[in-house]
Amino acid sequence: MTAPRLPPDAPLPPQVWRGRELAQAQERTLASGHAALDAQLPGGGWPLGCLVEVLQQEASRHVWQLAGPALAQAMAAGGDPAVLVQPPYQPFGPSLRGQGIVPERLLCVQAGTPALRLWAAEQALRCADVCAVLAWLPQARAEDLHRLHLVAQSGTKLLLVFRGLAARQQASPARLRLLVQGGEALEVQVLKRRGPPLLQPLVLRSQPDPLAALLAARKARRAGVPPVSPTPASHGLDRAASLAP
Repeated sequence: MTAPRLPPDAPLPPQVWRGRELAQAQERTLASGHAALDAQLPGGGWPLGCLVEVLQQEASRHVWQLAGPALAQAMAAGGDPAVLVQPPYQPFGPSLRGQGIVPERLLCVQAGTPALRLWAAEQALRCADVCAVLAWLPQARAEDLHRLHLVAQSGTKLLLVFRGLAARQQASPARLRLLVQGGEALEVQVLKRRGPPLLQPLVLRSQPDPLAALLAARKARRAGVPPVSPTPASHGLDRAASLAP
């Protein structure tokens, strides 16, 4: 006996979606701060309470340009800190302030081995007073990521895990998987989402609007007057909004 076939346009339960459509299941999301990216993500933003995987050629590039707007929003909503597990460089405070991120609310954890880094990420996810976890886990195995994904599902935190390009050939339990590269502009390829594949990469602005406006104003001011030595306050605006040594 064969199961009855649904009409092509028959309504489906919210947790089920057709392969040609973005998933419409009700899940908590956080706007990424990039309209073009949100338009391609189910729910219109970063999914919460699950693993989001970001693949990069260089671990230090584009992190704050990509994740900064959402992280600032998450930290401001409840005043809770965010945890960075094994960041490749120490965050540069003045640049982060330009994005609305309070550096004093970033907790950096340095762990010597892959097992300790995974453990630190798990403990941060279990902490009620943490709003987001960003973890650099280039050596994580598929079973490690699956365990982290299960821990994340017990809450509604933002979890971003950064790995190298070689991980693209490996299986991943991530709900959302992105490949990020580029220079002045971010080129984001959506490798995996709850819906059809996105064949063309997205091009996003590499700087948030507030920081871009400040940099443009400073550039215009410099064009009209002789250059002067930068003050400590302006020095932060000269640096890219990224993890800087």
